[in-house]
Amino acid sequence: MFGLGFQEVLVILLVALLLFGASRLPEIGKALGKSISEFKKAFHGDDKNQGDKNDEGTKS
Repeated sequence: MFGLGFQEVLVILLVALLLFGASRLPEIGKALGKSISEFKKAFHGDDKNQGDKNDEGTKS
């Protein structure tokens, strides 16, 4: 994982906990997960949405 060991990851998580607080960490994790998934969809191209757009064009 990018050459990071367990101790380094633990220190990063503790610093994040101190900076943002326990109540904001789940919100930040959720937002980060959504942004990563949206980036993957945009990078690889979302075939499902493109197919729906093509189907709508042929129905008219």
